[in-house]
Amino acid sequence: MPLPDYQGNSLVNLMSSLGRAMGVPINDYPVLTSLSPDEVSQYRNIILFVIDGLGYEYLINQGKGSVFHHHLKSRITSVFPSTTASAITTFMTGQAPQQHALTGWHVYLKKLGCVTAVLPFRPRVGCLGFDSERIDVRRLYGHTSMFDLIDRPAYVVVPEWIIHSDYNIAHSGSALLKGYNTLSQCFKNVEDIVKSSQQPKYIYAYWPDFDRHSHDFGCNSSRVNAHFAELDEAFEKLLTAVDGTNTAVVVTADHGFIDTDSARVLQLSDHPVMQDSLVLPLCGEPRVAYCYVHPDKQQQFTDYVKTELADCAELKLSSTLVDEEYFGMGLAHPNLYERIGHYTLIMKKNYVFKDRLLGEQPFSHIGVHGGTSTNEMYVPLIFTHC
Repeated sequence: MPLPDYQGNSLVNLMSSLGRAMGVPINDYPVLTSLSPDEVSQYRNIILFVIDGLGYEYLINQGKGSVFHHHLKSRITSVFPSTTASAITTFMTGQAPQQHALTGWHVYLKKLGCVTAVLPFRPRVGCLGFDSERIDVRRLYGHTSMFDLIDRPAYVVVPEWIIHSDYNIAHSGSALLKGYNTLSQCFKNVEDIVKSSQQPKYIYAYWPDFDRHSHDFGCNSSRVNAHFAELDEAFEKLLTAVDGTNTAVVVTADHGFIDTDSARVLQLSDHPVMQDSLVLPLCGEPRVAYCYVHPDKQQQFTDYVKTELADCAELKLSSTLVDEEYFGMGLAHPNLYERIGHYTLIMKKNYVFKDRLLGEQPFSHIGVHGGTSTNEMYVPLIFTHC
């Protein structure tokens, strides 16, 4: 069961290397062992391109012969949980979940009094977001954007549908925002920024559709493979277009994927004894579920999980995860403990655990992530220069 290697081989360490390459110690973590600041600092422009869901195992097994594979430098770990909300916040702040405390898709935010989907910034049930005129998202999350720390112009290249989202605005800081609607527009935006001036620049670009196809069709499906080929072709064209611009190009991902099936999807409603012991909905992820247990029913909860779910899930005290540095190292965010519940279910094999609230639409994914399997936890570090 691989865990994040915060000592020098995780996404947090990558951000440490990039920050120091731009002259700023943005966190207290060691630099990435496989990419030192000196390897990056000599270039005028630095591009960090994040392909949501592109796991290391996928690239090794399905991407041989690709341009991405040709420039593969090493295998590094994601953060815990290995999911978008936690890892993207690491990319945008430079901090581990230990410090930024966004611990999954669904997070109990005590100041709002509810379980929140933190990326779209809305209550778990319902399509309407919070009133951003009354709720200062920057203050609520309390994060310092990496883009505000570095001493050079910064750019955030993301899809139009999220560019002005509460989450993105809260984490983009002073960076200039460039939206896109298509794959070609995404890469053209990056090219145009690189060529816009001779001034040193930092460009963060994010592509979500590899993740979307993996969820919908499975991580080794023909649809995913075809999309990967499109990405690889666009990447090759970008490298040609910015050749000679003195640019370092780093490509990685927030997490990898595994596939599941209906037999491995567990529903809380099928476990009423366990359900009776909880005081809040499940939080976190279907692969890493934070459980808020009534103080009078802890024995009921733990006995049930250890007997009925032993083959499907590992039960951990959530505080133990902090002690064992699952989320990171060093001083914890003041709200971390309240956001990870009393116990955590870390799902084994390719099991997922879900609940459903009143008014919540059912959904199913073939591809899943968030756990600690090799396929979920390891992501590629791709590096080249132009």
